Amino acid sequence: MSKIDILGFGLQKANKKISNFDLEKKVDTSDEWIVQRTGIQTRYISEDKNTSELGYLAAKQAIADAALQPHDIDAIIVATMTGDYITPSTACMIQKKLGINDKQIFAFDLNAACSGFMYALFVASELVDKFDHILVIGSEIISKIIDFNDRNTCVLFGDGAGAVVISKGKHEVYSYVNSEGNDDVLISHGLGLTTDYEHVNDQSHYLYMAGNDVFRFAIKVMQQAIEKVLEESGYTMDDIDMIIPHQANYRIISHVAKKMKTDMSKFFVDVNEFGNTSAASVAIAYSDAYQKGVITKDSRVIFVGFGAGLTYGALLVDGGKENVVE
Repeated sequence: MSKIDILGFGLQKANKKISNFDLEKKVDTSDEWIVQRTGIQTRYISEDKNTSELGYLAAKQAIADAALQPHDIDAIIVATMTGDYITPSTACMIQKKLGINDKQIFAFDLNAACSGFMYALFVASELVDKFDHILVIGSEIISKIIDFNDRNTCVLFGDGAGAVVISKGKHEVYSYVNSEGNDDVLISHGLGLTTDYEHVNDQSHYLYMAGNDVFRFAIKVMQQAIEKVLEESGYTMDDIDMIIPHQANYRIISHVAKKMKTDMSKFFVDVNEFGNTSAASVAIAYSDAYQKGVITKDSRVIFVGFGAGLTYGALLVDGGKENVVE
């Protein structure tokens, strides 16, 4: 069983705040329509910084909050699907920005879409016996792959980054991760390889989402994943300080709470401000909850999410309190 400590948190917003009223001027939508269906009021779009820069700024905050220096970091895992380049990895770019090129560093990116930070934290928790301090980052510039003429997607997504530093410690980690192998309902093709200019204006790199299918899938698997980690740990919902869900849609989160007969106050929600930031979503929400004093570094927290793939799962990080399992 993995045991970790959460040492530091960081959060970086993109520079331009976009309200629903701003989007009303671009597409056939309204603030009322967006809020009723998603709970989103604003989101941030990056006009001046790429994915690695947002991740770097969040990482700097997390390292400082952990009372460490960049040279104390031994591994960097970045969850993203909108990296600066196809290669090198965003993690290597952040390593360079942190100025830690003169020591041994294990750095790589992980793409599990909106489940990315949760997947990355799971991987990091399995590596704490080998690396003293691991930087785990979720960073996205989703606006790169959003068609701002498509009201079904442009109202949902935003840019940003969140980060934590973890080490081997006293908090047990219980996990459930899964994937369904589905590329039908949530996909961005990217800019494919071509031998001519036939597809130079191709729009297939824009994100496509079958909203109703994703909505139903999300409610089912989020409940399932939470129940799996509760069963493994021996805890009940009453033992959990806070659930940090993927911030895709307020209605999804509220449906999960209702199905689990749990008050919404148990779920931390900031989708109203940030929108859906994909792999950065849980990372931002975790850091946001910490900075707002909703949780501490010793809180007993469940992370839960879903994303393209279709990936999904949950992680329960014990809060250092006495375990109820004999």
